Amino acid sequence: MHPEPLRIGDIELRSRLIVGTGKYSSPELMARALAASGADAITVAVRRIDPGRGGGLLEAIDRDRYRILPNTAGCFTAADAVRVAMLSRELGLGDWVKLEVLGDPATLLPDPVQTLEATCVLVKEGFTVLAYTSDDPVIAQRLEDAGATSVMPAGSPIGSGQGILNPQHVRIIIEKLRVPVIVDAGVGTASDVAIAMELGAAGVLLNTGIACARDPISMAHAMRLACESGYWAARAGRIPRKLYGSASSPKEGVIGE
Repeated sequence: MHPEPLRIGDIELRSRLIVGTGKYSSPELMARALAASGADAITVAVRRIDPGRGGGLLEAIDRDRYRILPNTAGCFTAADAVRVAMLSRELGLGDWVKLEVLGDPATLLPDPVQTLEATCVLVKEGFTVLAYTSDDPVIAQRLEDAGATSVMPAGSPIGSGQGILNPQHVRIIIEKLRVPVIVDAGVGTASDVAIAMELGAAGVLLNTGIACARDPISMAHAMRLACESGYWAARAGRIPRKLYGSASSPKEGVIGE
């Protein structure tokens, strides 16, 4: 049994887990962790690409194995994010982009106004926009209305490892939006991924939870299994929560009764 492919616009991904390429201690460790994750799409911060040195980070990535999802990490204005997205297109990374416009360098929380503005511009420019945002259902709806191909609410602040802090809002976003909702940021361990998928998320994007784990390769494998486990659990339907216990074995037909 394998999960159905994740479709984002006209792009099809076998894995519903998307992983990042930052914070690894070495390119070799990154390559092994990416393989263990089972992901076929990985994010690359455009600002980390050095065209003057042959692309730098891109040289350490098997381009035949992974689809590169460029992101606008480090941008704090719509104009800057649009410029970086245009640069990724010029570098040959295609027309899809993870849009990230931050509002505060301390918390790394997204700026909803600037994110919405950048989404409108990039959609008009023909980009497939995966918009990183807060867990606010209203701004999530506005991003979909603006043409975002995927909306990516944060589980918690970037790199915090706090998991899904507001599952109710994430669930509302998933239920209200038509585009794929991918939970992004704050994932600390495999159970966080499973929770996101059990809420009905189309996928999960993470980086720090793997790259900064004591054993990144083992954690990448765990995240892979958790993503698939949560996917199937969401479709299986959990039993209702009850105040009192319910015997597993029926009383009818018991010998001696």
